[in-house]
Amino acid sequence: MTDEIIRVALDTPLRRTFDYLRDADSPAGMAGQRVRVPFGRREKIGFIVSIENQSEIDNAKLKRISSYIDHQPTFDPALLTLLRWAADYYHHPLGEVIATALPKLLREGAALQERSFVWAVTPAGRRALEAGEAKRAPQQRALLEHLARNEAGVAEDDLADWPRWRDHARSLREREWAERREREHASALPPVQPDGLATGVPEPTPDQQAALDTIIASGDTGYRAWLLQGITGSGKTEVYLRLAERQLRAGRRVLILVPEIGLTPQLVGRFAKRFAGIPLAVLHSGLTDTQRLEAWRRSHDGSARLVLGTRSAVFAPIPDLGMIVVDEEHDASFKQQEGGFRYSARDLALVRAQQLDIPIVLGSATPSLESLHNVTLGRFHHLSLPRRAGNAQPPTLKLIDLRAEHVHAGLSTTAATTIEKHLADQGQVLVYINRRGYAPTLACTACGWVAPCLSCDARLTVYRHAARLRCHHCGADRELPRQCPQCGYAVKTVGQGTERIEESLAETFQGIGIARLDRDVVRRQDELEAVVSRITSGDARILVGTQMIAKGHDFPDVTLVVVLNADQGLFSTDFRAAERLAQTIVQVAGRAGRGDRRGEVLIQTEYPEHPLLRGLLEGGYEAFASAALAERESAAWPPFARLAALRASALQADWATDFLAAARRAAPKANVRLLGPAPAAMAKRAGRFHAQLLIESGERAALHRFLDRWVPAVEALPEVRRVRWALDVDPLELF
Repeated sequence: MTDEIIRVALDTPLRRTFDYLRDADSPAGMAGQRVRVPFGRREKIGFIVSIENQSEIDNAKLKRISSYIDHQPTFDPALLTLLRWAADYYHHPLGEVIATALPKLLREGAALQERSFVWAVTPAGRRALEAGEAKRAPQQRALLEHLARNEAGVAEDDLADWPRWRDHARSLREREWAERREREHASALPPVQPDGLATGVPEPTPDQQAALDTIIASGDTGYRAWLLQGITGSGKTEVYLRLAERQLRAGRRVLILVPEIGLTPQLVGRFAKRFAGIPLAVLHSGLTDTQRLEAWRRSHDGSARLVLGTRSAVFAPIPDLGMIVVDEEHDASFKQQEGGFRYSARDLALVRAQQLDIPIVLGSATPSLESLHNVTLGRFHHLSLPRRAGNAQPPTLKLIDLRAEHVHAGLSTTAATTIEKHLADQGQVLVYINRRGYAPTLACTACGWVAPCLSCDARLTVYRHAARLRCHHCGADRELPRQCPQCGYAVKTVGQGTERIEESLAETFQGIGIARLDRDVVRRQDELEAVVSRITSGDARILVGTQMIAKGHDFPDVTLVVVLNADQGLFSTDFRAAERLAQTIVQVAGRAGRGDRRGEVLIQTEYPEHPLLRGLLEGGYEAFASAALAERESAAWPPFARLAALRASALQADWATDFLAAARRAAPKANVRLLGPAPAAMAKRAGRFHAQLLIESGERAALHRFLDRWVPAVEALPEVRRVRWALDVDPLELF
């Protein structure tokens, strides 16, 4: 008998698969199955991608599979197809792509399913119940009746609240009235019954109902991409909930993606309240390895009907997946921008929906320009929620010209006076500044010295209360000096961060509760929930924060939003900076006036005549997006062109640029433009020097044909040994 060839993908940077043998005495392998294989002088865990009849390598030189970890595939064929597509599109090794899709413990060989047991009534037990036996042991009889009501048996974990259940269960087993058996993890669960869903939910608004009617009319199955554009407070989540309910009633499952962990508790709470008792799995980076594995298992075996998570949850194994929702689809957090495998979860969600032939809903108050362009091309279907739910009215926006105002600690006189007025009217105030720490830098008042990071082309951020200087790029941390280390003269802080704004507000509005929401004070989920609780309870009347407060949070009593340092993104070299600034302003502004009282938004700027700011005030996000798309088209920038970036870092600056220059020389002739190489905007980060080479093409197909030929040539360059490099397809940031 001819040995079968088992083709295996390994978690290595090598862009190839590896062939191994299976002889007649070993079990048949399945695509998606984990195996242990010899690799060099050690063993590695790999993933079967196919079974072949022959190899390009002589069978005599092939090694054999050491062992099979699972008796079933880790990935079903559909998910394996998605992972293959991702590896091809992002030109990344398949083994590393597959490894990215798995929890750490599974990559290390943990069991695919945890063995669990159920207790079930036997036919003899049912006859005993009918005959009225066990009356003298009421607790045993009660347990037996409970088991009889559950045909599939009752999990041991669900019996934990029964007093002395183990003793009673053993007695029932001794009488052959009950049995203990291993739990079957069946993915084909029955449809959700109406009594498993919440009642008394609010009636949809006319706008919500119109969006629902349009989606429902197209059918609950079949691929369609819906862009749900709703202003902040318009009730996009209610649309998600009602669409999810339809899928659950049909026995299908739903995947909900959110951009950041901070949005997870709020959305989980909404879904858990609406679908009480319906199993839900949550996947995000804030979980422990064990928690992540358990959530992944619940998704894999089908016991979770709803799966909610951040970026990596796009790879969650979900049998009978009926719909995907991507909330805040515009958010850059959906793009993995570090490491080797740099993928977009939003884009992969679209591919997954298309491959499974299921609907997908992309929601945002400020859709990405790519998504709006896809609407124009007819690839996405546009739905609008132009009004807020209930009686809430859109906030009024006003620009404050800092050139004509007195400013103290970052706050203009107008802003301070308006804050005082809203507090007197029992409103809450949100102050937004996208800078952490006390001040962006420390400077000498005599010689002009500024505190540098020795490992980055960046200035150290001042943390006054901790008396530290810290780098937000590499994590460098050192003591805050009291005098200039260069000339010995006095030093001063320059600029404002959240810490300083919080201090200034506490001095100005004494006795008023203030909360701060940024990465420095919120590192764990419980810390985030504590800050949000202070706001919602009214204990904190003023909230100071960074972008964390701009996304998804609902604070109904906030009546005023003050945006500080809005000018930061007006003159950036990154062509996407204006889009990000407009999205941030609209999202932050949307936190105001979500209750019964109309909100007010103040935007401090030294450039009140800037077209971006004027456009937002006069025409809203739609006017900005229309103008920005026209500019992108005239400049032939995405979404009217396709980009890829070859990034490199090295211990010496010339090593990175030499590698990229060699890569440019190795480029085959094609219908693409090569731009660079050039140092990154921050050339030195964490002790390494960074540079990039951009590849631009008017057509996606032409770009990928070029990359297919070019990447192997780049890998073979002798200069590659001195650098770390990565290919970023569809980059969001040009840094």
